[in-house]
Amino acid sequence: MISYAPLWRTMEKQGATSYTLIYKGEIASATYKRLKDGESVSSNTFDALCKLLNCTLSDIAEYIPDEPGE
Repeated sequence: MISYAPLWRTMEKQGATSYTLIYKGEIASATYKRLKDGESVSSNTFDALCKLLNCTLSDIAEYIPDEPGE
């Protein structure tokens, strides 16, 4: 599964808020909700987040393998 925990840590370090993403980064509020809910988002969203936060993809998301049997 993909975890967005790095995004929340990056935002906290930079003092970014949901307002920063939605209004300054032009991330749709529905996309922000998908991020908060841990749902999938497009690679365009990753691109926009990296540009806005001046970071790399690993600062936004990480892959966590599923547990066996899931």
